[in-house]
Amino acid sequence: MAVQLPNPRAVVPPERGDIVGWVSSHLGDVAAGDPQAAPTRGGQTAADAALQAFDVSGYARRRNNVLPESRRGASRLSAYIRHGLLPLPRVWAHVADGPRDDVEKFRDELLWQEYARHLYARLGTATRRSLRFVVDEDAARPEHNPWDVQAACLQESWRELVDTGYLTNQARMWLSSHWAVRHRWGWRDGEDLFFRHLLDGSRAANRAGWQWTSGALTGKPYGFSRWQVKKRAPQLCERCPLNTSCPIEDWPEDLPPEQRAMTDQRMRRDEDPEATGGPSAVQRTNPPDSVWLTAESLGSQDPALSAHPELPVVFVFDDALLRRLRLAYPRLVFLAETLAEIAEQRELRLFRGDPAEVLADYSPATTFAPVPGWQRITAQRPPAEIHPWPWLRRPHGGSVTSFTAWSKSRGNRR
Repeated sequence: MAVQLPNPRAVVPPERGDIVGWVSSHLGDVAAGDPQAAPTRGGQTAADAALQAFDVSGYARRRNNVLPESRRGASRLSAYIRHGLLPLPRVWAHVADGPRDDVEKFRDELLWQEYARHLYARLGTATRRSLRFVVDEDAARPEHNPWDVQAACLQESWRELVDTGYLTNQARMWLSSHWAVRHRWGWRDGEDLFFRHLLDGSRAANRAGWQWTSGALTGKPYGFSRWQVKKRAPQLCERCPLNTSCPIEDWPEDLPPEQRAMTDQRMRRDEDPEATGGPSAVQRTNPPDSVWLTAESLGSQDPALSAHPELPVVFVFDDALLRRLRLAYPRLVFLAETLAEIAEQRELRLFRGDPAEVLADYSPATTFAPVPGWQRITAQRPPAEIHPWPWLRRPHGGSVTSFTAWSKSRGNRR
């Protein structure tokens, strides 16, 4: 049975200790790890400040740097993008006046995010299987955590993930390649572990990244060896206790040729791209009495939220989902901080339980979300009003077999 929760302390910015305590009290039984917050604070105020502070200059040259942190070029906006606090069109526009090469490279990364969303919106839970090339995603998982070893590049990347909920893209590729390519453990288990900790963890981007690294999406596994670490984070090799006996000294041995799979023809063509992309205009069947927000879209620019400033807001922590995912504390704290800020500005009704059960008592306005969970819930409890998702590019019916094929498909040029 669903229960209504007290709102997290509605102070902007909320005291972080109070928010951690709130998560411990109300979600601690489904949380993983130690009760702690990540350095990245949740909420619209923090998202706006992070975007305002981001300068794209030098991005193309520095985006793959790992250490020292002062030389990293990554934007650190991904957690805010993932939860809709910074919609992709807004971030795209923010960098318009930057140096051309940096703008193009950064926008390419935003397009990768959009591609991953298109892929997930079209295929949904089918993305849990290798999409184009046969890779054993069900291979045995190691008994121990293969990243928590003496090799500094692996151990320190793993600890950063656990402690901060964040990794540079380069470090993500190192860990996932070590798991799925060097040791050939099932990529799905590794993807689940990433998802548990990453503040920006989404099945869309996380799965696309793991499929790319393992070769399931491209047929070309991403290898990881010492020279990449020496290039991107030389300090790690210098202080590594395995410096003279490096376990990743050489490129991993070549995998046997993969057999083309392509069992899901939706990779080539979408017969109903309008359904995949959701409505392009507001769909209304009844006057709404509330706004239902999801974890996909928690920002002040959420279309349904913006359209109804007078209505109460409903958010449901899906109990069955949380019990299955066992998200790390920093992820839940980030969500709670975001909700606390909403509660400062709007009437927020917060629940834990079955979203369909909670929504039976409401006729909400909501924003379309390109994820299977939204489709499932709204099929059970049709909203009174559905607002369009703020796509950077609306889904098309052409190929999504690769980022290149997707970007070249007719109607997808910007």
